[in-house]
Amino acid sequence: MQIKLPTLDGTLVDYRLTGTPLQAVKPAAPFNRIAYSAAHVVADPLRSGELGQPCAIDWDRTIEYRRYLLEQGLGIAEAMDTAQRGMGLSWDSAKELIVRTLNETRDIPGASVASGCGTDHLPVNDARSCDDVIKAYLTQIESVQRAGGQIILMASRALARVASDANDYIRVYRAVLAACDKPVILHWLGEAFDPELAGYWGHADFESAAKVCLEVIAANEAKIDGIKISLLDDAKEIAFRRRLPASVKMYTGDDFNYPVLLAGDEFGYSHALLGIFDAIAPAASQALSALAANDLARYDELLAPTVPLSRHIFRAPTQYYKTGVVFLAYLNGFQPHFFMLGGHHGMRPPAYLAEVFRLADQANLLKDPELATSRMRAVMTTLGCAQ
Repeated sequence: MQIKLPTLDGTLVDYRLTGTPLQAVKPAAPFNRIAYSAAHVVADPLRSGELGQPCAIDWDRTIEYRRYLLEQGLGIAEAMDTAQRGMGLSWDSAKELIVRTLNETRDIPGASVASGCGTDHLPVNDARSCDDVIKAYLTQIESVQRAGGQIILMASRALARVASDANDYIRVYRAVLAACDKPVILHWLGEAFDPELAGYWGHADFESAAKVCLEVIAANEAKIDGIKISLLDDAKEIAFRRRLPASVKMYTGDDFNYPVLLAGDEFGYSHALLGIFDAIAPAASQALSALAANDLARYDELLAPTVPLSRHIFRAPTQYYKTGVVFLAYLNGFQPHFFMLGGHHGMRPPAYLAEVFRLADQANLLKDPELATSRMRAVMTTLGCAQ
């Protein structure tokens, strides 16, 4: 099967598909790593309005995709940045998404859902003090706890704006964690994912920020299940992981280096809370099964081809990685259109989309190559890349 695809040098080049599609399978045994997939939402193009209007979500397909992930043994990290939290998904819609996911997946044995709590209903420019931030966090925490969900305590743009130093972070997290009825997953999202979070923990440099974060963890250890770090730097994550208390897990959010971080070393390993698992679910699930069986050759065989795809999807500007994730879901037939909340389907150029197609094929992740090729050809034609 062959298709003409654009390249970065402005030409159309023939590409012949070579992949052998991986099929989604239910794991035969539990994983030896906790693995959450941050999941995207399927927009409803028929009801979508202009920016600033309520979100239009195709709830049936959105929940169906979560069930697809759960049935492969992956947990759901709900209402995170992969779901366009803070980039098209409002808190009101996020709250409904969390409740629907919890209620509509309870019948799946072993289903695990953790949900993002933040301060995004508080406009950043309206935040005047740390007390405003605490109040905003508590509003979302109360909603998620009422629904029965585990909390992922998301980094706060408002806190990054109003905090004057590291002591403000320590005070806010102490107050917020005190209100949590179960241990939470902290969330350190680097500025590559969200430029508004630059200088989080009160410092621009990693080592100083890490010390503050570790101080927060040590002072609130009983309230913390683990921490997700998304810095796209495996050396920093490993160094931080080795300094965690024994009771606190590391959840990698490194979409560049996840195979080595999950495999671990003689000092420990990371669990997973990854946006890329949305796009590579069959490979991720089967690789985790291989890891649990200590079949490292198969683990590497499955995950190694996904790394170029992930690094491409998450390339700078990284915050627009959701476009690549949703595009692959469209190619694979999980939704009938390539349309996103807030117009984010237009945030990457045709050559980027073409490379998603190529690399997904090479990673054996085009579920139905004929369908994917047909949809790819239609999108390229619409975007002016004549076939």
